[in-house]
Amino acid sequence: QQQVHESGGRAVQVGDSLTLSCTASGRAFSTYTMAWFRQAPGKEREFVSAIAASGSNKYSADSVKARFTVSRGNGESTMTLQMDSLKPEDTAVYYCATGPVFWDVSIISDPGRYTHWGQGTQVTVSS
Repeated sequence: QQQVHESGGRAVQVGDSLTLSCTASGRAFSTYTMAWFRQAPGKEREFVSAIAASGSNKYSADSVKARFTVSRGNGESTMTLQMDSLKPEDTAVYYCATGPVFWDVSIISDPGRYTHWGQGTQVTVSS
């Protein structure tokens, strides 16, 4: 059975760093685009970062691209999100998603394109 699992979320202080990890078990995932989304209380789920199967193509939301770094080994189904200079507005449940999404920046930020999701990991940033 193919599963997606996130880990690493916890409570931190403003300015701290945190690394989230996502592992997708299942042979097909190594060929899929992987992405991070987040959802804060009372808000819609929003795109954070995505990375192609090769690990060479990456794309992040403007709100995080100067602070967050997504990475993945070529053909691997494990992805990390290095988050630096965390702010209170980064507080959210962070979800890992994966699927056979064609690498096009106009669609990789669309959560509807992803077929497999994790349960989420909570990140809380306090001032």
